[in-house]
Amino acid sequence: MTDRYILAIDQGTQSTRCILFDRRATVVAMVRTEHPQSYPKPGWVEHDAARIWRDVRKLIDRALRHAGIGPDQVAAIGIANQRETTVLWDRATGRPVAPAIVWQDTRTAPLLADLDGDLLRERTGLPPATYFSAAKIRWLLDNTPGLRSKAVKGDILFGTMDSWLIWNLTGGRHLTDVTNASRTQLMNLSTLEWDPVLLDLFDIPAAMLPEIRSSSSIFGTALGGVPIAAAIGDQQAALFGQTCFDPGETKCTYGTGGFLVMNTGHVPVRSTHGLITTVGYRIGSGPPVFALEGSIAITGSLVQWVRDGLGLISTAAEIETLAGSVRDTGGCYIVPAFSGLFAPYWRSEARGVIVGLTGYITKAHLARAVLEATAWQTRDVVEAMNADAGLALTTLNVDGGMTADNLLMQMVADFLDVPVVRPMVAETVSLGAAYAAGLAVGYWSDLRDLRANRHRAARWLPTLNHQTRATSFARWRRAVDSAIFFSDPPD
Repeated sequence: MTDRYILAIDQGTQSTRCILFDRRATVVAMVRTEHPQSYPKPGWVEHDAARIWRDVRKLIDRALRHAGIGPDQVAAIGIANQRETTVLWDRATGRPVAPAIVWQDTRTAPLLADLDGDLLRERTGLPPATYFSAAKIRWLLDNTPGLRSKAVKGDILFGTMDSWLIWNLTGGRHLTDVTNASRTQLMNLSTLEWDPVLLDLFDIPAAMLPEIRSSSSIFGTALGGVPIAAAIGDQQAALFGQTCFDPGETKCTYGTGGFLVMNTGHVPVRSTHGLITTVGYRIGSGPPVFALEGSIAITGSLVQWVRDGLGLISTAAEIETLAGSVRDTGGCYIVPAFSGLFAPYWRSEARGVIVGLTGYITKAHLARAVLEATAWQTRDVVEAMNADAGLALTTLNVDGGMTADNLLMQMVADFLDVPVVRPMVAETVSLGAAYAAGLAVGYWSDLRDLRANRHRAARWLPTLNHQTRATSFARWRRAVDSAIFFSDPPD
């Protein structure tokens, strides 16, 4: 019998990937392209959604060519995507009506000032923050002439990137999944449906919203009949790809940002420590699996800034070598609040700071402080996660491009005081989308099939002594206080 494969589309913040997997979760072909980031004003971050769709179409063709197969050998397509990024497009023309507003964008802060935070947390599990889609939709409707009247009639459609890609791949089906819907701040966590109270709160017409489906289900067909059998937010896809199927199992993806997600089972855990309660995934007609999430806005993009903004390194990989040339940061800390502070602080007004500078500090110390910033931010989120879940993290499963940095992974193990484990397949976002799609079409039978594919590639054990860890963490927290204090104007 001719071999068949699962095609995963991973549409991320800085790039898009298409990966073909076989039944043993082996990568058969992988292609990738970056897309531009636009910063038209301070705090604004935009993408060209039409460009991203063109990239996806080309990447699909390239992936099939690299594997030497045709669409008839693709059993299903799974989509994982950057989540809260907001696209509005014209139903008739299929063209975006404005640049996509990226999840990192902070322009909507004034819209959130007077919202009822308790109401939002109760219905959506999310705090009032610029991160989520609802305020971005509202901003576009308020600031684009003639858009609201068309949206009320259903002539303007909203979607996160999964919806945008499904619309284009299927020729016009307007759908999303529960994980992406849960990040809009418009879906009720109890009903898994759009909430009329929230639509009224943000003044958003229901006619522009997509239909909500399970993460692993049939969304339509593409490529002449291949089922699109999964759509899932990228961080939930990584949780699924890491096979974190039991409550308490946790992963962190290190990419543009850092995203810790803990499976909490079939009952949502309401956070009281600055985390997000979200949908982890839903398979077919089964019950939803919920999760706690802590989102870090700036991790990999801090390394990119050091490379492109400061010119201290020529390639991202050089950061490890430079940081490893010194034993410590020389007392220097970097808090990269470029888009404010996300979990567990949720201070959108905070701004990045570098503290502890002396004449002793070199670019090597700064490089090490860059890596430590990611590890300390991870510690902040884990502390909150342990408190909310009522348990102590015992192992952190990691994935994403930054996990190739062995020094960083050792820092994470040291600062958390737990083992850090990286799987053999590093592309767990894509793998999670592939797994969800494969389950929907019977390519894999059940979760046990997926567990059997998991193999460990690397493991880091903590080596830092307790006193050094505690002292350094206290200093990190003082640096965070500085980032928040800096945003407050003097009296």
